[in-house]
Amino acid sequence: MDEVERYERYVGGSPEAERRVFQRLAGDLLRVQLKVKKRSGSPTLERTFHAKAVLGVENARLTFREDLPKALRAGFASPGAEYPVTVRLSNASGVRQPDSAPDLRGAALRVEVGSGETHDLLMTSFPVSHARDAREFVAFARAMAGADTRLRKGIALFVTLPLAVGWPTAVRMRRNVVAGTRRTVSSLALETYWSRGAILWGDAGPVRYQLRPVADAPAAPAAAPSDPDHLRRELSQRLRRTDVVFELCVQRYVDARRTSVEDGAAEWKEEDAPVVPVATLVVPRQDVDTAEARACASRVDQLAFNPWHTTEDFRPLGNLNRARKLAYEASSAHRAGLRFVTVEPRRNAVLGAPLRAAFRVVNRVVPWHRLPTPLGLLNLMAFRQTLRRENLIDTEAHEAPPRAEPAVDGPLSGELLVRRSYDGTFNDLSAPRMGAVGATFGRTMPPVYRPDRFDTPNPVTVSRELLQRDAFIPATSLNIIAAAWIQFQVHDWVKHRRLPVGVKSVEVPLPPGETWQNTPGGPRERVMRFGADEPVSGPGGERSPIVFASEVSHWWDGSEVYGGEHFTADRLREAGGGAALRLEDGHLPNGSGGGPLTGFADNWWLGLSAMHTLFAREHNTVCEALRREYPRMDEDRVYHTARLVVSALIAKIHTVEWTPAILATETLDIGMKTNWQGPPKKWLDQLGVWLLEANGRDGIPKTLPDHHGAPYSLTEEFVTVYRMHPLIPDDYELADHRFGRRLDTLSFTDLQGAAAEPLIRKTGLVNTLYSLGIAHPGAITLHNFPRTLQAFERDGEVIDLSVVDLVRTRRRGVPRYNDFRAGLHKPRIRRFEDLSSDPRTVARLRDVYRSVDDIDTVVGLFAENPPTGFGFSDTAFRVFILMASRRLQSDRFLTVDFRPEVYTPLGMDWVERNGMTSVILRHCPELAGILPRAASAFAPWRPVQPARNNSGRG
Repeated sequence: MDEVERYERYVGGSPEAERRVFQRLAGDLLRVQLKVKKRSGSPTLERTFHAKAVLGVENARLTFREDLPKALRAGFASPGAEYPVTVRLSNASGVRQPDSAPDLRGAALRVEVGSGETHDLLMTSFPVSHARDAREFVAFARAMAGADTRLRKGIALFVTLPLAVGWPTAVRMRRNVVAGTRRTVSSLALETYWSRGAILWGDAGPVRYQLRPVADAPAAPAAAPSDPDHLRRELSQRLRRTDVVFELCVQRYVDARRTSVEDGAAEWKEEDAPVVPVATLVVPRQDVDTAEARACASRVDQLAFNPWHTTEDFRPLGNLNRARKLAYEASSAHRAGLRFVTVEPRRNAVLGAPLRAAFRVVNRVVPWHRLPTPLGLLNLMAFRQTLRRENLIDTEAHEAPPRAEPAVDGPLSGELLVRRSYDGTFNDLSAPRMGAVGATFGRTMPPVYRPDRFDTPNPVTVSRELLQRDAFIPATSLNIIAAAWIQFQVHDWVKHRRLPVGVKSVEVPLPPGETWQNTPGGPRERVMRFGADEPVSGPGGERSPIVFASEVSHWWDGSEVYGGEHFTADRLREAGGGAALRLEDGHLPNGSGGGPLTGFADNWWLGLSAMHTLFAREHNTVCEALRREYPRMDEDRVYHTARLVVSALIAKIHTVEWTPAILATETLDIGMKTNWQGPPKKWLDQLGVWLLEANGRDGIPKTLPDHHGAPYSLTEEFVTVYRMHPLIPDDYELADHRFGRRLDTLSFTDLQGAAAEPLIRKTGLVNTLYSLGIAHPGAITLHNFPRTLQAFERDGEVIDLSVVDLVRTRRRGVPRYNDFRAGLHKPRIRRFEDLSSDPRTVARLRDVYRSVDDIDTVVGLFAENPPTGFGFSDTAFRVFILMASRRLQSDRFLTVDFRPEVYTPLGMDWVERNGMTSVILRHCPELAGILPRAASAFAPWRPVQPARNNSGRG
């Protein structure tokens, strides 16, 4: 690589900086594809360039010369070596037009060496590119997209292009284009094709290559301008009579001035770099008009040629070539329907900026939640645009600089197209690892990694003074099912990889005079100890201390019910590959260690057991309905379809029921329903979407997947704002749903871990849901952290979960509260009084923290006075604004593949008609008179009044 780097110069000074630039340019090229499609009226996407194939054959042969110079003998280039070659000859335009139209011509070769080794050689019929680099190349493509008339071409070349690149550059680009396209071409067999960019040729260093016709090639008749396909017809007639033969030649690098590697518009003149023939390409005599030949040409036309389909010894060089890796991959994936592009309507782009600026001014005086509902919704949409532009940070280690790889063409498995994988791979078919198990947590803002502040102030002191529950503070608008639900969801979304305590521990010093028992029955120690997060290894094996991977997929795929890998998923299904999930008398079967057999059983307690049991039963009911409706559907298809349906139903419940329950305002109720089904029919709501987010006018499930400029992932800040442990009460009363009589009173310790499954079997799902439905969770506020979670036994450890929350947030580089606010575009606080109006809280904050800038993120989020009706802070809500729609909009199975062909018509209807209330009543019909009539199932239920004589009879 060091040898290569002496020829190359990276945009932005580093391979990673250049990759980010090229990624944006690749997105621009995808929009060019869409524009060309729209202008041309084509029903399908074409190649961005070289759309019209003239010849496509798979039976050509490339033979290296016996007298190949020793300096050029490298890799597959050896004397006498012969290889099969696929050849595609084409017109260069991205628009299919008559062969007589001024145009460049192109040649693409795929040399099949064997053992997974291929080499794609791409050439055009002019020795230099019109563009020096990728930026100019894309600017030209954008200007010329859809320019299919003389007027449009004139406007593009003389107005649009100069505005994009400047007048001198536009003049040079026009000159090159005119020089390359002014000739009348009579036969593609008689054209010379140049590589333009350089490639490495083993130890020989950089070369440019060219394909030129042999000297004795038969002449062609004059072109027939009246025949739009005369080039294909000429080649067809030529190949019926004789072979078509070319020489493959190279020019070797001399120096940076005469043979530039980085400047694609600089010619390598033959007097400086002589042309050396190295091989002969023969397209054998054949009839290309038979049905077999046409099928072959169609296969060739579907291939994704890319100069990076090669080996490192022959890797492409230079700016244009490095950009081609991302650009060609994106373009071919887009053309094949594996990648999607959402074009923002012009009015949204034009109006978005002034509206965002206007609301920034308004919000200095009036926050969004105090505006009239239509304005509040418009405000939130504008702010979400800001967050999408500025608060999506990718943390994955990407390939930079590009690496060579063999071509892998062929259709994806049909199962991948219509089924969720277990580990989240292939949700985005063009980036299979995106969001999968092992993908890294992204960031909503730049991290702040300060090891010197890990223990300052002491997190144990923070917990005791500000978090610990003094007296239970209820959230009276919710029931405990809402608390169980969010943990049920979080287990589907996020799980950091953690190292065992014995491998690497986090040690938290205790305040003077305190000790802690880190293991059950273990010694008292002066430190708290728990397992550290496992950081991700980078490309070179180095570990970033603040980049972490998730052990569950980032997608909304029901992995907490179904498992996140094949082995677990199979264990959960009925024996013999049945579609249903295993249940024993309607309950989860026992797994190893006394816990339940389910997809995710960490931190198990009665509320989680109820959610898992309920949705395992729902899965089995969907399976029964699918079997009845589609008796010819096999069990594997039934299982995977039911899995899709239940996962989508869970996403819908969270979006349109749980969220409006915990953020109980009219604005949020409308906003979340708009996410799922589009805005209400009121003209003001419709107008807001038309102005800012027209692509969501029918709801996110009817849009295309959109990652908004950054690969999809959940973020460390998202994990932080979902630290909602105060929702958990310390004690519970179990009651009979028929008579309201008390069955038992238990502490949280009594209904968690191994105790949960025997308890739910004893109590029954109906009484369990009733008991959780009539009781309130805790409010998400200071001084309300469950005491039972402050000495919590888990996996052989005794931990204070409040301390763990504080420490992990600090060590993961999540900014402290004031920086967190600023990162989410809120004004910084200047005094402790700006955070809380409670004098007692302010006094404790002053005692614990030196300044407002030291306040822990979790503490600040809990201390805020939330908007009226909100169950958590406005600052936390800002992360939610961004991620709530992103979890839907990035997911193929909740957008473009949320359709009857994938889910079945029954499945689509099931998701449409059902919600949390109907799910509960389907499996617990006894609760029909108890569930709320005019509110969601997450609102408090009507308690049954016990009989006065307490006899158990109504």
